[in-house]
Amino acid sequence: MNILITGANRGLGLALATEACERGHHVLAGVRGPDSAAEDLQELLAKFTGQLTILPLDVADENSVRYACEQLKSRIRSLDAIINSAAILLGRDQKLEQLDMEQVEQSFQTNLFGPIVVLKHFLPLLRQGERQSIINISSEAGSFAGAYGGDYSYALSKSALNMFSAQLRRELAPQGIVVHALHPGWIRTDMGGEQAPCDATVSAAGILNIIERKTEAEALFIDHQGAPMKV
Repeated sequence: MNILITGANRGLGLALATEACERGHHVLAGVRGPDSAAEDLQELLAKFTGQLTILPLDVADENSVRYACEQLKSRIRSLDAIINSAAILLGRDQKLEQLDMEQVEQSFQTNLFGPIVVLKHFLPLLRQGERQSIINISSEAGSFAGAYGGDYSYALSKSALNMFSAQLRRELAPQGIVVHALHPGWIRTDMGGEQAPCDATVSAAGILNIIERKTEAEALFIDHQGAPMKV
């Protein structure tokens, strides 16, 4: 499979890139810029020569996404999966009265508009693939059923991402393209923190099982094991 993963230089994105390479897939590792290809990703590139392509791709900049897509079209003819993993978490401790609206806008730019722009440009390549999947990495924080007072910019952007995923699913299901918004669990990453109970590698393995159809997942909003979650 040819798998595009955004935010592949750290956290869950890096775990997904590693797991996909180990399973023999060709990974297009989207990173914000050449300087974002951290040491771990460079080590992965050295280990899986020919299987991993580092692709400068800033999801918050449509020109960057457009250029990345143009570059990719000269190398491959199709994509089989797109995993929108790039995300930011800002203003975690801010109460509503102190909310920084610039950070809210930045959160939507990356967490919602980013996946929209990526799919706007890369969907034609995905349509040429086989057993195609779109996985938008969401969060239980974006669930209406689990709403809580806090993380406003992050939770609202992820809730909107769930809606976008629902729209995509309705449009693309007749063509056999699988679409899920996926909660990866509370995992130990820069975003999740060291106190998180779950390991990113376990979550990544579960997500790849869904893409490879080893795990059957029916609902729109699911966890990394394919189990349905309340929207």
